Amino acid sequence: MTGLQAIAELFAGPGARDYLGEPVTIGRHMRQAGALAEAAGAEGSLVAAALLHDIGHLRQPAGGSGGSSPQAMPSRGGLGGSSPQASTADSRHGDAGADWLSQWFGEAVTEPVRLHVAAKRYLCATEPGYFGRLSEESVRTLALQGGPMTAGEAAAFEALPFARDAVAVRRWDDQAKDPAVTPPEFAHFEPLLRTLIRS
Repeated sequence: MTGLQAIAELFAGPGARDYLGEPVTIGRHMRQAGALAEAAGAEGSLVAAALLHDIGHLRQPAGGSGGSSPQAMPSRGGLGGSSPQASTADSRHGDAGADWLSQWFGEAVTEPVRLHVAAKRYLCATEPGYFGRLSEESVRTLALQGGPMTAGEAAAFEALPFARDAVAVRRWDDQAKDPAVTPPEFAHFEPLLRTLIRS
């Protein structure tokens, strides 16, 4: 199975039809995020990162079956939160998704995926009013993910090569929860992904 086929299977599978506390399914949410990045004129790698940012959730469907468990994946970014609860899928899905995608994509795709959870924590710490715009579910998961960053964590995040891209993905993530918006189907993004997948 090719990388594109493996990703397409996840978007067509039962995990993509879960809601995870938001008013849209996870698959619809991800496709909305990809479409928002595309509409903003983002580079192809960033559109792919927006589309695939929650792929770690699809790798661990609600039923608990499926590939490797995101909960078992160690955090390589070091900014996912350090509370005992941060070992849950809420904090680890970025790492899990990025690690899985790294079979086929370079860091311009995988690192914004890895860091989009940290980007929420960063924005909560550094941007006045950002916390107040979060959905109820995003507020709930923020507590599981370590809460707003400390000043030291924020400085470390800013120094990362893909921090700016991760913040962009985070903003599209926050916006991509509108049940009135019908995003393109996954097939719309396949030609772009095909150009980015390593041969």
